[in-house]
Amino acid sequence: MPSVLIIDDDPLICKILSRVIQDKGHCVTCSHTLKQGLAEVTNGQPDLVLLDVGLPDGNGLDAIEQLRSVESAPQVIIITGAGDQNGAELAIRSGAWDYIQKPGSIHDITLPIIRAIEYREQRKADVRPPASRVLKLDGIIGKCPRMKTCFDLVAQAAGSDINVLISGETGTGKELFASAIHNNSPRAKKPFVVLDCSALPETLVESILFGHDKGAFTGAEKAREGLIKQADGGTLFLDEVGELPFSVQRAFLRVLQERRFRPIGSGVEIDSDFRLIAATNRDLQNMVREGVFRNDFLFRLRSFIIDLPPLRERTEDIIEIAMSYTAELCERHGIGMKGFSPEFMKALIAYKWPGNVRELLHALERSLYMAFHEATMYPQHLPDHIRIDLVTHSLSASINNGANGDRAMQRGLPSFRDHRESTDKIYLSQLLSQSRGNIREACRISNLSRSRLYDLLKQHSIMHSMATNA
Repeated sequence: MPSVLIIDDDPLICKILSRVIQDKGHCVTCSHTLKQGLAEVTNGQPDLVLLDVGLPDGNGLDAIEQLRSVESAPQVIIITGAGDQNGAELAIRSGAWDYIQKPGSIHDITLPIIRAIEYREQRKADVRPPASRVLKLDGIIGKCPRMKTCFDLVAQAAGSDINVLISGETGTGKELFASAIHNNSPRAKKPFVVLDCSALPETLVESILFGHDKGAFTGAEKAREGLIKQADGGTLFLDEVGELPFSVQRAFLRVLQERRFRPIGSGVEIDSDFRLIAATNRDLQNMVREGVFRNDFLFRLRSFIIDLPPLRERTEDIIEIAMSYTAELCERHGIGMKGFSPEFMKALIAYKWPGNVRELLHALERSLYMAFHEATMYPQHLPDHIRIDLVTHSLSASINNGANGDRAMQRGLPSFRDHRESTDKIYLSQLLSQSRGNIREACRISNLSRSRLYDLLKQHSIMHSMATNA
């Protein structure tokens, strides 16, 4: 029998929704705080969660990914009295089934509940075993719920030829994700052709995309095959597609529709069986409103969307990325593995990384060279602009805390448990770094038993795939 969990602090709403759900023959449980609801999801494994936004102990929107990440992966329907467009967008992007504003009619609330449960029952009835397939991620690292969602979308996109639009800030790894889709698709053995739309003059883009015949224009001394034809059988990746000239968008739209085009200066159309993946760090919908991007072209591009999170929203991945890339750099340059001081790790986590993963990797490379003959990296090895930013924010926080008095300072302290967990995670990460992933050496240094060390690594979600049993 399907089960539904209601997380809402309004007893009347809980009573009304419970009656509707029970009338449909489903089990129902109510929680009045976010903490209670999260515990109930973990223990009860419901099929559907009806989630309020304004809860006494937090914002329901912030908990969607955590709710969806449990083993049962329940569907989540937001039911809120304070509906707004930004909240609706965040809910859908986080994986919510629907976003409903209350008070509404019983029918408005009941129908999405019925459809979500029908979907769950159909999924359960499909007894076909899932394809046992390991994604080739080419070094992309991420264990946070949003990254796991992105990996799931990569797997889905790789199994089809649908057009994909990858959005995200500069440095979030859009080209890596595009390459991962290609490498996990049936087209993997065919070309992966890249065009950076922001790096070429407008006068050259059309020629580079479509190719040209000899003598088509001044300087065309010989025929040239365009990137669209080069991608025949494979994948064409348009990076920073928001920079594609408006005039070229119209011509490219026809290519997407027919998979046929005419090189510049040619009287003959040619075919190209390519798969399109595009990426952007811009708001293309806003560009459409401003009249600088074609709406029909955007419609074609975003058949399937993968929205990559910025690094500042997945700080739990920073240390693992840093350890993995530092190990790679040390191996590449033939030097011993570097250790991270606790202060260095805290600095990596505290910095906001406006340049995202790309900036982190550059900072690590610079730090490695600064500490080339030293065994451990410290914050002093980081680029100056990062150190200045961290000091500036620290001073600003101290001033604000001083202005607000001792009580505000006390409220700013983390709980002892949170502080202990953070400290333990930093120690364990440094331990793996110092021991170069050697479990026996890590046990010797830490004076921990092998089983206790593995338990701690699992508890704090620290990657130890590079660890050896030697």
